[in-house]
Amino acid sequence: MSLLEVEALQSHYGKSHILTGVDMRVDRGEIVAVLGRNGSGRSTMLKTLVGLVPPTSESVRLAGRELAGQPPFRIARQGLGYVPEERLVFDDLTVEQNLLVGMQNGAEEAPAWQVSQMYAYFPALEARRHTRAGNLSGGEQQMLTLCRTLMTRPRVLLVDEPTEGLAPKIVENLVEVLGDIAQRGVAIVLVEQKMTVALRIAARCLVMGRGRIVFSGTPAELTADRDIRRTWLEVA
Repeated sequence: MSLLEVEALQSHYGKSHILTGVDMRVDRGEIVAVLGRNGSGRSTMLKTLVGLVPPTSESVRLAGRELAGQPPFRIARQGLGYVPEERLVFDDLTVEQNLLVGMQNGAEEAPAWQVSQMYAYFPALEARRHTRAGNLSGGEQQMLTLCRTLMTRPRVLLVDEPTEGLAPKIVENLVEVLGDIAQRGVAIVLVEQKMTVALRIAARCLVMGRGRIVFSGTPAELTADRDIRRTWLEVA
């Protein structure tokens, strides 16, 4: 049994059928990159998994326990962490207060994180620990959002477009941090637009198109599959 198992996941925005039957499995400590063109359903899939978009047909199991249909706060407490693309921080709280707000007991199987570890990952946050989060740069807010989610002790981390708009140096730091998180046993589902980043960090790549998974394989297999890349990833 995989840590996260998703079967026939479907969801709608009004009358628009966005997810048309997503099947996915992720193991402990595995990084799975989800690639696809804009509008393929990648971000909607993450939001549906954490309950922000209600599923219309589904099975989402975390360590064998069904999560689908539960409210987002219960899903989070059971170990599914979500890092949104929007970099949602508590603007009026300091960096350290944001981290402390996220602190939870979490599942016994999940690693426990300390504020000091977050500062070790991102020294820029420690330098601004007493700064209001609303005054941080976009890159710093992305770091903070990731760290605050880690403080909830997730077993699976869902990360949406973490490198979007970031400087190359910050991207490099982020890639190293995600790799270390996975080595500590946290599974990561990474929605990523930059194929070079995904191929470098992921053990397995999924390609989404028209609301479903159209490819699953290793980075090497995806690189070798010219038809999949041309049909579902490349922009004409």
